[in-house]
Amino acid sequence: MQIKFLKQISEPVNGEAQVSTICFSPNGQKLAMCIDRVIQLYDDLGELRDRFATKPIDSKYGRQSYVVTSMDFSPDNAMLAIAQSDNIVFVYKIGHDWGEKKSIVAKFVQNSNVTTLIWLPDGQIIFGLADGKLRSGNVKKNKSQTLFTAEQYTISLTANITKKAILSGHADGSICRFIIEDEGTGDKSGLVVRHSCPPGAIVWTPHGIIVGGCDRRIVIYNKDGKVLQQFDYSREANEREFSAGICNPTGQEVVFGSYDHIRLFSYQPRKGLFEEGPMKEIKNMYTVTSMSWRLDGSRFAIANLTGGTFLFNCSLKKQSIKGKYEINFVSLSQVLIENKSTQKRMDLVSKNGFEIVDVKILGKDRYAVGYTAHTLLLLDLDDDKQQRRCEVHWQSNGDEKFSFENENVCMIFCNGELTLIEYTGQRGILCTVRTEFLNPNLISVRIEERHMYGNKKMAYLLDSRTIAIIDLMSVSGGSLIGQIQHDSNINWLALNETSKYLLFRDKNLKLYLYNLSTSNKLCILNFCVYAQWIPDSDVVVGQSQDNLSIWYNIEHPETCDIKPIKGDVQEIIKQKNKTVVKLNDNGIQSQIELDSNKVEFNTAINDNDFRRAVAYLDACTSGTNDTNSETTNTLWETLAHLSYEKQEYLISERAYTATRQMAKARYLHMINQMAREKKNGYDNYEVRAKLAIFEKNLKTAESIYLENSDVDKAIDMYRTLHHWDEAIYVAERKHHPQADELKQIYYKWLKDTKQIARAADWKLKQHDYDEAISLYLSTNLPSKAAQIVMQNPTMMRDVDLITRIALGLVKIDMYELAGDLYEHVHEDSKALECYKAGKCFRKAVKLARKTSPGDVVKLEALWGDYLYEQMQFMEAITHFIEAGENMKAVRAAINGRQWPRALEILEQQDNDENAACYKQLAQHFAQMQEYEKAERCYVKASSPGECVEMYNRSGKWDQAYRIATKYMKKEEVAKLYSNQAKELEQKGRYKDAEKLYIIINDNSSAILMYKRIKNYEGLLRLVKQYYPDKLKETELNIAKELEQEKRFKEAEVHYVQCGEWKAAANMYRLLDQWDDAYRIARQHGGPVPAQQVAFFWAKKLGGEAGVKLLNKLGHAEQGLELACEQRIFEFAFDIARILLKEKIPEVHYKYALYLEDEHQYHEAEQEFIKAKRPRDAVLMYVQNKDWDKAQRIAQQYDKSLLNDVLIGQAKESFDRNDFPKAESFLLQAQRADLAIKLYKENGMWQDAIRVCQEYAPNKLDELREEFGKRVNDKSTGYGNDGLLEQAIKCESNGEYPRAVELYLRLTPQHDIPKETLIKAYLKASDIARKFLPENRAQQVVRTIGPRLIQLGNPNVAAEQFLQSDLYKEAVDAFVAAKQWEKAKKVAIEIDPALARYVDEEYKKHLMKHGNPTDIASIDAQAALDMYVEKNQWDECFHEAQKHGPLVLHSYIAKYAAHMIQSNRPELVANVYKKYGAIAIPQNFRIYKALFYRMLRVDSLKHENYPKWADIRDVLYDVFENMQTSTGSSSNVQREIDEQRPAFEILLWISHFYSMRCACSEHDQLDVITAKLTISLLRHSDIIPTDKAFYEAGIMCKKVQWDNMSMMFLNRYLDIVDAIEEHNLDMLATSEFVDTDIPYEIELPEQTFLPPEQHEKVKEYVLSVSMKQAIKPSLRKDSRNCVEFALTNPESGTRNSPCIITGYPVLDDSISFEKYNLMANKEDWNKFILTAKSIRHESLQDCVRFIGKWTGSVPNVSL
Repeated sequence: MQIKFLKQISEPVNGEAQVSTICFSPNGQKLAMCIDRVIQLYDDLGELRDRFATKPIDSKYGRQSYVVTSMDFSPDNAMLAIAQSDNIVFVYKIGHDWGEKKSIVAKFVQNSNVTTLIWLPDGQIIFGLADGKLRSGNVKKNKSQTLFTAEQYTISLTANITKKAILSGHADGSICRFIIEDEGTGDKSGLVVRHSCPPGAIVWTPHGIIVGGCDRRIVIYNKDGKVLQQFDYSREANEREFSAGICNPTGQEVVFGSYDHIRLFSYQPRKGLFEEGPMKEIKNMYTVTSMSWRLDGSRFAIANLTGGTFLFNCSLKKQSIKGKYEINFVSLSQVLIENKSTQKRMDLVSKNGFEIVDVKILGKDRYAVGYTAHTLLLLDLDDDKQQRRCEVHWQSNGDEKFSFENENVCMIFCNGELTLIEYTGQRGILCTVRTEFLNPNLISVRIEERHMYGNKKMAYLLDSRTIAIIDLMSVSGGSLIGQIQHDSNINWLALNETSKYLLFRDKNLKLYLYNLSTSNKLCILNFCVYAQWIPDSDVVVGQSQDNLSIWYNIEHPETCDIKPIKGDVQEIIKQKNKTVVKLNDNGIQSQIELDSNKVEFNTAINDNDFRRAVAYLDACTSGTNDTNSETTNTLWETLAHLSYEKQEYLISERAYTATRQMAKARYLHMINQMAREKKNGYDNYEVRAKLAIFEKNLKTAESIYLENSDVDKAIDMYRTLHHWDEAIYVAERKHHPQADELKQIYYKWLKDTKQIARAADWKLKQHDYDEAISLYLSTNLPSKAAQIVMQNPTMMRDVDLITRIALGLVKIDMYELAGDLYEHVHEDSKALECYKAGKCFRKAVKLARKTSPGDVVKLEALWGDYLYEQMQFMEAITHFIEAGENMKAVRAAINGRQWPRALEILEQQDNDENAACYKQLAQHFAQMQEYEKAERCYVKASSPGECVEMYNRSGKWDQAYRIATKYMKKEEVAKLYSNQAKELEQKGRYKDAEKLYIIINDNSSAILMYKRIKNYEGLLRLVKQYYPDKLKETELNIAKELEQEKRFKEAEVHYVQCGEWKAAANMYRLLDQWDDAYRIARQHGGPVPAQQVAFFWAKKLGGEAGVKLLNKLGHAEQGLELACEQRIFEFAFDIARILLKEKIPEVHYKYALYLEDEHQYHEAEQEFIKAKRPRDAVLMYVQNKDWDKAQRIAQQYDKSLLNDVLIGQAKESFDRNDFPKAESFLLQAQRADLAIKLYKENGMWQDAIRVCQEYAPNKLDELREEFGKRVNDKSTGYGNDGLLEQAIKCESNGEYPRAVELYLRLTPQHDIPKETLIKAYLKASDIARKFLPENRAQQVVRTIGPRLIQLGNPNVAAEQFLQSDLYKEAVDAFVAAKQWEKAKKVAIEIDPALARYVDEEYKKHLMKHGNPTDIASIDAQAALDMYVEKNQWDECFHEAQKHGPLVLHSYIAKYAAHMIQSNRPELVANVYKKYGAIAIPQNFRIYKALFYRMLRVDSLKHENYPKWADIRDVLYDVFENMQTSTGSSSNVQREIDEQRPAFEILLWISHFYSMRCACSEHDQLDVITAKLTISLLRHSDIIPTDKAFYEAGIMCKKVQWDNMSMMFLNRYLDIVDAIEEHNLDMLATSEFVDTDIPYEIELPEQTFLPPEQHEKVKEYVLSVSMKQAIKPSLRKDSRNCVEFALTNPESGTRNSPCIITGYPVLDDSISFEKYNLMANKEDWNKFILTAKSIRHESLQDCVRFIGKWTGSVPNVSL
């Protein structure tokens, strides 16, 4: 932010004249400051305009008794609240204009000094007191109340940006927060933080709480009191306490005042922190006492201790738009817009704190549009109240088109989408829809017009013939409430102001009216060229050719007024009570006035002025024709309805009379007459009752009569209307004396009118059952008689009556009810026959199971046949299976299109009829492209030929070939496929032909095919695949062919691919296409080949052109080198001369070398001289032994080279063995060292010593020493053999130490025979033991021992160690020799500790080289560990079993940890299943880890069933062992008891997963699979929660439980968002509050689904949500609870989970004694029946486990 000093509005004085407080008014037009208890008011230019003095709480104390501590303006700018130290707050009314009279309108007397004050926008005055209280004052009530007490002096007070919460600072450093209005931020009232010093200055921004004080530090806290940033100025000498602080209206800029300067801080959104700006120093300002920032953010004021006040302008940047508006960016998120002509200022603010990057003035210069990175800002510049503004989330791409034609909304068109933004609504974006029709005539929006609040609708075109009407008030932002499909293109549409009707016109010029409430569409005008709604009414005007049609009452569109006109309608103008249609006839303007009475009728109706409406209609009625009369009648009818609704009954009577509805008119006349006669008028109860009767609300009329104790009239009302039941009910309820008489009259009336059935119903209500039964039988209604009998046990004993009723039921074919009666009287055979006759097989089977079980199978078969006839094939399958009619079940499944079920059943059968069914199934699966199943069926149907044909048709040649080879001869298959491949080749289907060739392994034919058609890509692909060794050769041949065909670019590609890029480059060279040659060399050969090509290119050009080319390509130096290498020196000299002049000597030098090689020595000499290399010329002649020329050149050019000549001559003399001459030359050259060297090299040591002694005496000793060493060298006969001879000599001379030393100098590294070394070492050892001290002898043995071991004689070394009493070394020698028995024997004899040492070494040897079985005899644990190291777990477990269960399970635990870490939990489960899972606490963590790792295995894939079955069995073993564990210590048993519930939950989860795995393969068990998946949600605190909700949603979708599916998938998306944000608080818990689903969960570290699959789920949920076709909800059960919840939230009772589905077990259940397990009977029977019919292994295993868990044999339960 940039601040600029504007002006000083008050001058400081010499001395203290403190400005105690200063503040701007909300509108920025006034600035108030207080100096010496006098309030001065300044205008926005800083000019003093008014002033007034304050007064004390009581005049007796005098003006000096107080000081003004704080003040603030009211939200309406008309009042000023002033806080004083004499315990009072005064509120002064200062008015809106300058000079208005000042008066006190409120005062708040307190018990303590008022220290600080702010006035909130909601009208509250918040002030702090010296006793720590914070109080709120209400100006209207002139009362104050305490908000809270901090018990410490209040020194500062501030509010947040929205003024909905406040912060107070106190003397003890505490900063407290109080929430005025909850904004949903989660902030709470109370202590926020305790600052390090009293917080003299507090600023509360959206980005933190900023505090300054006397410790000279600025600290920024977050809302919870945690330090975010800190600016420490305590070490700056010129810094003092921070006494005041303010922020701009957006909270992004902060200013703190101190002594003689102010500090600026700006919030950086990208960094998320405040940065300090340049300090503003003001000399002699002294201490800042108060600061205030104007609400528009453009300036702030600072007051000081000496009475000075300064104004500063704030701006980031400024710009001018259209020369009319000045745009001032006062902060990142606030812009001040000023109209230069009117001086009107308005601010554009981002409420979200985003940076405003651009501002535009649009809509005829009325609207301002601001852009941020994430939002769009809209502002109405003509709105003085500044209420028409909004900010919406928006990602701008710069191509938006704005439309401001609608007064209430802004329409934005972008990327084929239309977005509506409301200026005043809280929602901002009303909706976004996709449409390509952006013409304003094709979009109609109505927003709460004519005071219809909540009415927000829009009509627009989906396509050229479809209109969509949406409600903008819906939660989703635009729910579809209507859609109009039209048969031609639409070119205009408009909603009326109440959004009840829609007008639209098509391209055929037909005008249609659409009623939104009835969805009726009606064409009301043909050849329509103009149509419009008249403003503020529902009157429609339309033009058709030369006629003007007016619909004054659109509710009756069949009636309209037609007026002839000339010209075209231009517009409709409504002014006051006059409506005019303006016409234009070829430039001639005219107008027609509409019937104001009828138009005004609509206005009157809208204003509820019905009397005015009557007057208008009366005026219309007089002198109207038939058409107008019809229109008027519809208006009268409308008025009648509306006036009656508004209780204007006289007007309603008048309106009904006008419409000739005389019955209603007379009845209303009677009511009105009664109201006039009765007391209280229309409030009289009789009048109200009559009105209720008029409205057909008889119950309301009854209640009115009864409330007023007028029972007779209530009864008469019902009798008059023939509502006898209601009349009798009223009489009985009120104990009317005529109640019995009424009943008799009613019964007689029913019989007289032949309503016998109703008479019987009446008798039944009167509990006269005999009479009722008699009447029912007489009217042939035996079913009702049967119901009576069955509800009365006493009547059931009357067999004759039962028989009579049953016979009556049989006559009318009501067999089921007859059967029920027979069953009640135990006539089982007759009941069974009735059930069979009535096809009531369920009851028949149930009865047969009790009475005649032998008939059950037959009945099941009949039941299945019946269902089959009724085409209920799914239900028939189960009954056929129960009856053992499996083939019928197969046919039912086929006819029911349950193909997988049919296949499952069929595969369990062995029948001759199977082939036909298999073939039918195969044809279906082939048609559905389920080829694997189709193949299986074809094979079982013995039709492999059709299977081959199926695969061939679908292009699956591999599968077809596999079937063919299995059922056809090899030669036939090859011939068949070869012929077919040739046919495909002729048809151009080369890919298919290739597949066939490949299938029969005729790869060469496929390659030749591609060669014939010159499809080199396919050819190379096949060669690469089948003949990779010939790929390079093939590609090279292709390249050559392409080169011959002059397809050079393609040839280049293949040359490069086969690695022959040089051939490609050469091809282009021969073609003289040097550019391409150079390109290939550079790309594929690297810099060197590129340089070579560039050189040859330049060489071809030659001369200066070639040189320039090399320079252009950047290869000048390399070209020069190549020219020299190629010995093209002429071109080389050209390059050097033009480009590289410094290289000319080098070229001469290389040319000289070339000439020297060519034996042109004279020319070479010249070139050497030109290259300034005379030394090389000399050396050339020296090499050629031309000493004269060499001396000549040396003498001429460099005399130092003469030595080189002499040295050359000396070497030549040495070579000729002319040593004296050679020595003479070297001495002339002063190179005695070379003479010595040459003598040494030739073995002439004496001559070397002589020369050295004479010419280099300083090196004489060194030379002699070298000569001595040379003498001792083996080449001179004094090597190792010499040492040996010396040692022997020393030994013979008695020099034993010297002899031993010489023997030891012989090492295995020397080139000495092994036997000689061993003898020498033994000799040394023997001499040492005999003649040397013991310690020296042992040292000798320690030296030779390792050498003997190194020479492969550890036994000899051990003997030497033993002879010298070195036992440990002897043992080590035996160990090295792997002589374990000897080592052990020596160790035992000498030291037992050594014996343990030998054992350890032996064990290590076996561990490294041996067999664990051998180790087991020594150390069982080591053997087991060795098995573990070698990963031989089976052998380890086998061996561990021998040592008890604890040892075994300790190694199983190690195996488990290893496998779980390797993500192979299924192997661990197999081991525990084999060896058992014991219940010991140390294994509990492994069992749990095994279970949690198994959660990664997908339980919706049936192939994973064995894995889940194993973990289930393991957990069951653990749980069983926990139940039976006894004898353990108390601590262990207690831990087992504590862990038992947790393992029971894991057992349930693994059981559900394994059940789901088994059921997921079978579609008929999808419902059970879905229930199991949903039941797992109650364990989402254990299993991955996103995975659980995703699977539940998908399974619900599969079984078409769409409401629950949407519920779960929405939850899944919320969880994924929470995972990505790492914020669990994002999850709402209210949706599942009545379920067992836990809400305290841990979020997974990463999401379950991959991103692409997650996006598909997200798109599906969004699409369904947008359509609003499915409402997310949870299904309820008979308890009125969520169906899968075990616990009833109302009663708190908990139902047991079903062992099949996990759902709560309700009424119809099966119980098991073991573990008190239960199951729902329906789910139990379905699962057991399916398992028995399908006989699938996984289902059978589930049945076995359930039997083991429940302790029973699973069977179907009746």
